[in-house]
Amino acid sequence: MAILFLLVAAFVATAEARTWPRQANIITVDLTKTYQTMDGFGTSETFQRANQMHALSESNQRYALDLLFNTTSGAGFTILRNGIGSSPDSSSDHMVSIQPKNPGGPKAAPKYVWDGNDNSQVWVSKEAVKYGVQTFYANAWSAPGYMKTNGNDANGGSLCGVGGASCSSGDWRQAYADYLVQYIRYYQAEGVGITHLGFLNEPDLTTSYASMRSSGSQAADFIKILRPTLDAANMTNVKINCCDAEGWNSQSGMLSGLNTVDSMLGVITSHAYTSQPGSPLNTKHPVWQTEAADLQGTWQGSWYSSGGAGEGLTWATNIYNAVVKANCAAYLYWIGVQDGATNSKLIRISDDKKTVTPSKRLWAMANWSRFVRPGAVRVGASGGASGTRVSAFRGVDGRISVQVIGGSGSGTASVKVGGWTVKNASAWITDGSHDLSEQPVTLNADGTVSTSVPSRAMVTFVLEGGE
Repeated sequence: MAILFLLVAAFVATAEARTWPRQANIITVDLTKTYQTMDGFGTSETFQRANQMHALSESNQRYALDLLFNTTSGAGFTILRNGIGSSPDSSSDHMVSIQPKNPGGPKAAPKYVWDGNDNSQVWVSKEAVKYGVQTFYANAWSAPGYMKTNGNDANGGSLCGVGGASCSSGDWRQAYADYLVQYIRYYQAEGVGITHLGFLNEPDLTTSYASMRSSGSQAADFIKILRPTLDAANMTNVKINCCDAEGWNSQSGMLSGLNTVDSMLGVITSHAYTSQPGSPLNTKHPVWQTEAADLQGTWQGSWYSSGGAGEGLTWATNIYNAVVKANCAAYLYWIGVQDGATNSKLIRISDDKKTVTPSKRLWAMANWSRFVRPGAVRVGASGGASGTRVSAFRGVDGRISVQVIGGSGSGTASVKVGGWTVKNASAWITDGSHDLSEQPVTLNADGTVSTSVPSRAMVTFVLEGGE
């Protein structure tokens, strides 16, 4: 009898362990705690990278587009950032201006030129629309050179007419605002609605390519012209983004200079090169991280090896820090598809142009983008095994997604949503062996949902149910 009792006890203990997960690994979602509303995730094909995509075979074009925008076989990106050209020609990888030549001064009749192509960005945008993308961010790296203090769209210089930037040719602020509005009109005629407009890119940096310097107060000097110009053109729905500084700390330093135009702003934008987003910026506006990449490394597609700058797990963590610690409403990687041996893109075109290869960075972003759709609200999430990073979102469709980035140990993660009954669930894993692959889940008797989270893997739960 003693032996039988021990066997029964062991069986019961095993069954209970399967049904009632250890408290240490339970992740609790608190729907009463709400944070930012998400605008989405995305990338760009600026500086003629879209031309590289467009030159692919039709089958590789479709594969690359699916990887970027498809919600069942790709990342399901919901934001596309296009570059507004300022260069006088398309040599090298320049983005050509829609007004390459000085029309004769800031008050002269404009002489706009439009090829309906915009370095194939029109093509990519139209394709994105077919996938359901609705957020298009048009961003200028610089004004055309004749509108600037240095007479060149490259090598810095400032927009003529903003504080401290006078030019013998006059004040070009209104002409630049008109120029940006015309760019939006061209895209409207192509069936693409620009929703967000930026007129600066890394204004704290001077580069040998298109670049324009600006302080926060100088940006405000232009926004005072730009917002009324947009409104007069019946573009009241177009939000002004500012200022895409090189790093989080630089953008923070520009905010005080924008105080006088706070009501005219739509989104505060920053890059993540010189400093990463790790805490919220002091603003009431949504905040986007609009450009980040591994600019130094050679191409690699790995998930995890040593915690390097280009690895997929590194980028899963970068996104977590931006969204959870800095309350970012959007996260954009620098380039989606590009050829060459650098690690700056998510998807590589082979040297012979016959193969398109996604990196694990893409699938790290997909674990967020495919399940955290525009309008989703970040909610409270806590718990999990030691070293685990967790987040949760409630979508406009009522579904809850929970992102779990595992630590150095492996085990089972169990999710419980307070005051909410889970009726259906799925789980999706990305690690060294999986690219957002579906894996089994267990609905437990205590209302939790469980699945395996291997060491240093990322798993996203998708839950359906209700109160």
